Amino acid sequence: MKKKTNKATSGGTVLLWVLAVVVTLALAVLQRLTGPTYPVRGSVKLGGETVRFEFQRSHDTAFDARIAVDVPSQKTTGLLRWKRYPTRDQWTIQTMTRDGGSLIGLIPKQPAAGKVMYDVILRGGTGETAMLLREPAIMRFRNAVPDSVLVPHIALMFLSMLFATRAGLEALFRRERIWTHTVTATVLLFVGGLVFGPIVQHCAFGSYWTGWPFGSDLTDNKTAVSMLMWLLAVWRVRKSDKARGWVIAAAAVELLIFSIPHSLLGSEFHYGS
Repeated sequence: MKKKTNKATSGGTVLLWVLAVVVTLALAVLQRLTGPTYPVRGSVKLGGETVRFEFQRSHDTAFDARIAVDVPSQKTTGLLRWKRYPTRDQWTIQTMTRDGGSLIGLIPKQPAAGKVMYDVILRGGTGETAMLLREPAIMRFRNAVPDSVLVPHIALMFLSMLFATRAGLEALFRRERIWTHTVTATVLLFVGGLVFGPIVQHCAFGSYWTGWPFGSDLTDNKTAVSMLMWLLAVWRVRKSDKARGWVIAAAAVELLIFSIPHSLLGSEFHYGS
């Protein structure tokens, strides 16, 4: 009888881990695809052919940003227009150059956290035009971040979400390892979000913390809120084994706020005009 119980417990543990992994991966993909640094993709019809494009929204400060559109027709020309964001600058309009089957435009490199708003207009051989974007894309420039900092940050934040989900499930199904998973989720979030996170922020944009009370960086703020919830959960579970609701709440808050696109309301360079 005892053996059957152990098998059932083991099977339940595996199932909960699988569920935790699925939820974490789904949220990671959602955050990646909806974030403001994810490339803008689309297509338009011009002169009977389909023109597909992919425009970047994040770029290294060390190089000018290369904007390329694959347009096989040699008769098609293009205009790249851009301006610093947010400013009252006039649009800079640049005739794109042809490189084989592509039209190429360059946006000058900007300081860390500097942003540029841009779009592309194509003109076909018979005079028809197509604006590729319904509204201009916004590209933010950032310094290169060493892999020795970036990789641990990403890995720890992923593991934090995984153990947050697992701790929430452990509490929800009233299982026995709630304390272990709660502490693990808390430590991972602290190291990934509040140790490596500011280091990544400083490498990329020159500031360690741009959330409250120094700014409105949503990534910093949501990390702080989630950390506070996990500290409360650890405190309550340490006081009482029945404080499972605090763990469920902390897990729900982390998964909710980390489903918000990464880098939304992030660091922004002030051009002064």
